[in-house]
Amino acid sequence: MATVTLTGETFEQTVTDNDIVLVDWWAAWCGPCRMFGPVFEAASQAHPDIVFGKVDTEAERGLAGAAQIMSIPTLMAFRGGVLVFSQPGALPAPALEELIEAVQALDMDEVHASVAAKSADQAS
Repeated sequence: MATVTLTGETFEQTVTDNDIVLVDWWAAWCGPCRMFGPVFEAASQAHPDIVFGKVDTEAERGLAGAAQIMSIPTLMAFRGGVLVFSQPGALPAPALEELIEAVQALDMDEVHASVAAKSADQAS
């Protein structure tokens, strides 16, 4: 599967409707973003079972603000609708592959329990 463009209208549904979604936050003027783009695209071809989304931070300023994007490129990984990874900076292909494997290997029962525990802590 090739990368898909995510917008304010499609972002939330894409994240919640798919098991694993990787999101590349980028801009055309960003050199590191342009270097990471082909790495991200190649990974999308190698993993057709994962959604690889791209958000142009210039075109989607509101979405980038809501996601608290402070530096680009930023890579986010969602699993089961839960943000499980967020880091600025371009990854080399081997590091991106390691991240994909780590996200696939997550025990989502543990992730959901951790999210519930954090929510309970914040509520008290």
